[in-house]
Amino acid sequence: MVIAGADKGKSGEILEVFPGKNRVIIEEVNIRKKHQKPTQDNPGGITEMAASIHVSNVMLIDPKSGEPTRIGRREENGKLVRYSKKSGENIN
Repeated sequence: MVIAGADKGKSGEILEVFPGKNRVIIEEVNIRKKHQKPTQDNPGGITEMAASIHVSNVMLIDPKSGEPTRIGRREENGKLVRYSKKSGENIN
């Protein structure tokens, strides 16, 4: 879920992550229009594409309540697992 900016309150699935730039691309969020010239494969025109957004403006959604939540890590059965700070439920 986006917590800041023009798309605040929107949510979607993360499509791509850029760890070096600290940015993510989320479906149906931060949509931009791109003008493309025609090629042999593409007729050209104006296409819409999702642009990246900084990770500080994004939070994961709590699986129990559906609200944005912070994430913690704890050890279970010798493995580190992520969990929701609001509900305490594990996140896959």
